[in-house]
Amino acid sequence: MPGIRTAPAVAALTAAVLALTACGGTEQPADPKSTTAGPSTAAQPTPSGAAAPTASSGTETTVPQALSFTARTIDGENFAGGSLVGKPAVLWFWAAWCTRCRAVADEVAAVQRDNAGRVNVIGVAGLGSGDEAMRRFAKQTGIERFPNLADDDGQVWRRFEVTSQEQYVLLDSAGTVVHSGPLSQQDLRKRVSELS
Repeated sequence: MPGIRTAPAVAALTAAVLALTACGGTEQPADPKSTTAGPSTAAQPTPSGAAAPTASSGTETTVPQALSFTARTIDGENFAGGSLVGKPAVLWFWAAWCTRCRAVADEVAAVQRDNAGRVNVIGVAGLGSGDEAMRRFAKQTGIERFPNLADDDGQVWRRFEVTSQEQYVLLDSAGTVVHSGPLSQQDLRKRVSELS
């Protein structure tokens, strides 16, 4: 009977399609506003700042779990979170369409200029900004002098549990998160001056 012979073939084909679909490649970007990371997204940072060892030029360097990520800058360059180890860091989460972000961009750029060499300032753009809009925002606001990550897929946003734009994550020189959330520009300057 032809129907009996095709049933196992259809079942095998269906199983193969399901297996290939589960392996991905066509996964849609996660909603950056979601704080729940799926199995294929980056791991959440450990509150204790636990470190993961990595090899660099034959020497073992300890990279805190929170900084154990890679991303792409708005200019298409590769960025390793581990490069922030050894200095305090300010991660500024912004969106190209955000009027509050545009309003404080000059001050964030001034914080970077005033603390260059002592504190890393990194912008993290996302929430559906789009590559061209991110580059335009950076150029128009003067924040192109420090690295800005293109994070429309929300990998870095989820890693630091940031759910809305114009927020800050401050890390000490050991890579431990010491603040996460909004800050006034006065409080940002005060907190940055206290970073060690």
